[in-house]
Amino acid sequence: MSIPDLAVHRPGPLPGCVYLVGAGPGDPELFTLRGARLVAGADVIVYDNLVAPAILDLAPESTERIYVGKKAADHSLPQDEINLLLLKLAKEGKRVVRLKGGDPFIFGRGGEEMELLVDAGVHVEVIPGVTAAAGVSAYAGIPLTHRDHAQSVVFATGFLKEGKIDLDWPVLARPHQTVVIYMGISRLADICAQLVAHGLPPTTPAGVIERGTTHAQRVVVGDLATLAQRALDEGLRPPSLTVIGTVVGLYPKLAWFQAQEQPTASPLPHAGCAVVHGKGNE
Repeated sequence: MSIPDLAVHRPGPLPGCVYLVGAGPGDPELFTLRGARLVAGADVIVYDNLVAPAILDLAPESTERIYVGKKAADHSLPQDEINLLLLKLAKEGKRVVRLKGGDPFIFGRGGEEMELLVDAGVHVEVIPGVTAAAGVSAYAGIPLTHRDHAQSVVFATGFLKEGKIDLDWPVLARPHQTVVIYMGISRLADICAQLVAHGLPPTTPAGVIERGTTHAQRVVVGDLATLAQRALDEGLRPPSLTVIGTVVGLYPKLAWFQAQEQPTASPLPHAGCAVVHGKGNE
C-alpha cells in the first residue's frame, strides 16, 4: 500500500526516538496518514492486541515486530517491562513505533510510557488515533452527543488498576449525558446496578458493541435493567464497548454499518487476538 505524498509533512521516524501511535479501533482505513508513514519507516514496532494486521503490513518485512498485547487476566508483558523495553530499544538507536489500539492517551497507558521515556531523555512523539468511543459508536450508528439527548459525554474504564471498579458513580449517573465504558464487559452487571443505585432509571437505554468497526461487529441493546443478561445470552466478549444514555435509543434507526454488506464474510482480525484468527499471530 502506498502512502500519498502531502505538500507539507514532517520527517519519518528518527533513530533513538519513540513514536506512540494510535492504530484506531479496528478498521485499518481509520488509521492516520502520519501513523502509516511512521510504521513504514520503523526499525521496530511494539504493538498491542487490538491492532489490525493490515496496519502492521504497512511496515517492510525487515521491520522487527514485538507483540506486547494485553487481554483480561492475560498480559504478554507487564506494563513496567514494556516501558523498559521501549527505553532499551530507543537507547540502541532504533526507530521505535509503539503501536496501540485506539488512541495512546485514552486508556492506552501512553502517558505512563511517555513519562518514563521523557525522564530518561528520549524524544517522544504522540500520534493520536480514533479512540474506540468515537469510532465504535459511529459504526454502530449511536451518536455520542445529540441536542435532544446528550449535551456531554463521559469516558470511563470498567477495569481499574489492581482490578478495582471504584468509579465516580454520582457523576456517571447524571442525566442528559452519554457514558462510554471501556473494558467493562466482565463487570457489566455491576456497572448497570451501580448506575441505577445512583439515580439513573432502570429504563435508561444502554448497549454493547463487540469488535466494533470490524466485519465481526455485533451490537446488543437494551436498558440498564436488561443489558447485562442480554449481553450474556448473546455471548459477547472483549473487546467490547458499553454506551449508556438515551442516544442508544437511536439504534437501529441510524445504523449504517452492516457486516454482511462487506466484500468478504470473514471478520477483520486484530493482531495477536486468538479469538478471530488463532494463536499463530500472538
